[in-house]
Amino acid sequence: MGNPPQAAAVNGRIRFKWLPAFRSRQVWAYFGPAFVASVAYIDPGNFATNIQGGTEFGYSLLWVLLWSNLMAILIQYLSAKLGIATGQTLPRNCRKEFAPAINVGLWLAAEFAAIATDLAEFLGAVLGFYLLFHIPLLAAALVTGVCVFLILASELYGFRRLEQVIMGFVVGVGACYGIEIFLAKPDWGQVAHNVVIPHLSSGSVYIAVGMLGATVMPHVVYLHSALVQSRLKEDSFSCPTGQYLKKLRHAHYELIDVLAAMNGAWLVNSAMIIMAAAVFAHAGRPVASIEQAHETLKPLLGSFSATAFAVALLFSGLSSSTVGTMAGQVILEGFLDIKISIFLRRFITMLPAIVVIAIGFDPLKILVLSQVVLSFALPFALIPLILLTRRTDLMGDLVNEPRTNWLAYGTVGIILALNGLLLYQTFGGKF
Repeated sequence: MGNPPQAAAVNGRIRFKWLPAFRSRQVWAYFGPAFVASVAYIDPGNFATNIQGGTEFGYSLLWVLLWSNLMAILIQYLSAKLGIATGQTLPRNCRKEFAPAINVGLWLAAEFAAIATDLAEFLGAVLGFYLLFHIPLLAAALVTGVCVFLILASELYGFRRLEQVIMGFVVGVGACYGIEIFLAKPDWGQVAHNVVIPHLSSGSVYIAVGMLGATVMPHVVYLHSALVQSRLKEDSFSCPTGQYLKKLRHAHYELIDVLAAMNGAWLVNSAMIIMAAAVFAHAGRPVASIEQAHETLKPLLGSFSATAFAVALLFSGLSSSTVGTMAGQVILEGFLDIKISIFLRRFITMLPAIVVIAIGFDPLKILVLSQVVLSFALPFALIPLILLTRRTDLMGDLVNEPRTNWLAYGTVGIILALNGLLLYQTFGGKF
């Protein structure tokens, strides 16, 4: 493990000057949980909101993704840190620390968010199969269900194997959008300007809130605290000091994992908006559906670009649908202490998406609406997370610093303000 950490007492608490010595082999051993969580940040809901945002407002909403990503980094690290410090998931900590009535409310909000998430993710995979192979949507839904069952079954060979499969999908989505950006040839000056300078018009509030909900996803706030548990069970120490040092090392490397995964997801999200702004908005081609976006790419950038778009959507839908099922399982087991087969959970959560497809609702509108629902569900996950991670009796030396708490308060405040602005505008208010 390298040199032993040097300890120094600061205000009665132990701080380590170097914990642990940085070694790439150790870092790779801890990579995975944040990349699994990052799938939710490039899911089909992101496709819908980013394509609509880029088509209607050009590059002007790129700053929303930057701010959302900074929030996501903070939130995901707090969730992972809670799981490392307590050895329990966020839902289990809520059930242990909060009153039963509060827990019921938190569980209902979490399940509502999980259902909205799963609907978006499953629809995305269905559309991916439909665009690539031109099969009926209902048949595509059945194929999607089978594929997700197979991905979940990879955990039978170990959780690391499932992580690797999902990370492969993430790399695939990123590669596809790298191709899209290369072919789109965007205005990089405008890109840089709109990443840094905020622009928000009356008509863009709905999409901005949807983009926020699609980026800072509530279900993976719960999930990340569970994803770190497999590392906690490895290389266990019998002595308290060894366990304590292992938790500090784990938190150190998980921060690196979070920074790499979340910034990667931010680049992919930005690529979605940039492509839509450069191709659809610039060409004056209104895009009212994901199918239309796919078809419009063919005459503008060629069939290779359209294929890359469909493959990215398929990879995104399959991986995020798998992660959504895992999150739903964590929520149910944590809040209610009820265990059901993850395959049964997957089957049950397929049904709303199949109903939506059978009725014939517009998938793009359903995807965007689902992301707005997620934005309103976010505070129900974030507030308990902040309340728990600021408690020294739970977190020990991994407790939040005061500045971390203030950043977390600011994050929740921004989300609540944007949600309030959307409600105000929805009921006839103007600004």
